[in-house]
Amino acid sequence: MSSGTRKKWEPKALPTDPEATHRLQEWLAEDGYSLFGIEHDFRGADLSGADFTSSWFTQAVLAGVRLAGVSFYRADLQSADLTGADLTGADLVRANLNEAVLRSARLDGADMVKASLHGVDASGASFRGTRIMGASLFRVDLRGADLTDAVLSHNSFRVTVDDATVVRGLTGTVFGPVTVFSGESSRELAGAELEAWFGERGGQVEVIAPDSPPE
Repeated sequence: MSSGTRKKWEPKALPTDPEATHRLQEWLAEDGYSLFGIEHDFRGADLSGADFTSSWFTQAVLAGVRLAGVSFYRADLQSADLTGADLTGADLVRANLNEAVLRSARLDGADMVKASLHGVDASGASFRGTRIMGASLFRVDLRGADLTDAVLSHNSFRVTVDDATVVRGLTGTVFGPVTVFSGESSRELAGAELEAWFGERGGQVEVIAPDSPPE
């Protein structure tokens, strides 16, 4: 993003924390480098429409922040707190979300192609219409999450779901297995059993063998 383009974008609301505001304003005034928001607290901000390509938000606090339509292409959001954040329509292609917290976050219509999510708490999050393709999901908690009409393709999908997880209209292909919680008990499903679980809940997902070549 050129400085001219960057100056055309302004946050609708600045962070409450003065240090985060200073870092953001410094980034807006300069050209040729990515925002370095590591460990900063951006709560209270509305950063919708920003281009944070290749920026660093490692361990940043983004809880409740409006990030609709933001580009986090190749951004580092490892261990970031995105609890309740609005990421509707966000570009998270190749983003690093390992160990991030996405509890109750809204990612409807987001693009998560080749994103990395390892050890992520996404319980209660909304992924309606989200494109999750070629992504790595390991130890991701999707209990209570809404995956209505989301599209999957060749994802490593070692996730945890429960009876409250919505998969209606979910389509595509995944590598299993998936851990399903029902009350106090849990079971691991893979292959035809996992396909049947999706199907019973209105999804149409093919569970493919780990050694299947990519399309």
